[in-house]
Amino acid sequence: MFTGIIEAVGTIKAININAQGARLVIATNDLDMSDVKLGDSIATNGICLTVVDFSQQSYSADVSNETLKRTGFAGYNVGMQVNLEKAMLASTRFGGHIVSGHVDGVSEVLSIINNGNSIEYWLSMPNDLAHYIAEKGSVTVDGTSLTVNALSDNTADGKFRLTIVPHTVKETIFAHYQVGTKVNLEVDLVARYLERLLTKNNTAQTSLPQSNVTEALLQKAGFIK
Repeated sequence: MFTGIIEAVGTIKAININAQGARLVIATNDLDMSDVKLGDSIATNGICLTVVDFSQQSYSADVSNETLKRTGFAGYNVGMQVNLEKAMLASTRFGGHIVSGHVDGVSEVLSIINNGNSIEYWLSMPNDLAHYIAEKGSVTVDGTSLTVNALSDNTADGKFRLTIVPHTVKETIFAHYQVGTKVNLEVDLVARYLERLLTKNNTAQTSLPQSNVTEALLQKAGFIK
C-alpha cells in the first residue's frame, strides 16, 4: 500500500525483455535504500513492483506481460525517469490517499497550460474509468496522489484537469510531460469497492443465507428506538 507522495525520481538503467515479460533495473538516485529488503514493494510510476535484487544505488524488478499490457511500461526506454515510492509503514504520515499500486489504465496528456504559479494539465479520461473520477476527488497519475479540479464528461472526449504546483513539478516527473505523454492512471480505491458493493449481481445476493434479524428484533434488543 502507498500514499501517492513521491519520495524520489529514479532512472531506468536497463530493460531486459523475456518470455514472461521484462526485468527492469532502476537507478534510485535520492531514494533511501537503507531499509529495503528482498521482496519489498516499490511503486514505480504508480506500479507496485517487487524488489528481486538491489544495491544502495538501484533495484531490479520483474514486470509481467499483464502489467506491460495494462500500463505505459511497454513504451518506456532506458534513460527515462520514473516516480518512486516505497511501501508505506504503519507509522507513515498519510499525506496523500490510499494507493494500491494496481494501475487501472493509461491516460494521455492533452494540454499543458501555465496559470499563474501553477500548471494546468488536461488528461484523457478512459470511458471505462470515467465514472470513478469525480471533481475534487483523488486520482493517482504515475504514482502521484492528485486532486481532480475539473471534468469534461463528453463521452467522445472525456477529460479531467489537474492543477500542479511548482513543488510537485520539482519533486516528480511532471516537468517531463508533454502533450501526448502517456501516464499510468489509478482511480480511487474506495470508489471501486463501493461500485462492487452496489452492483453485485442478484445471484450473489440470493445465494447468501437469509438473516433472521428484523427491525422489531433490533428494537427489542435496544439497538434502535
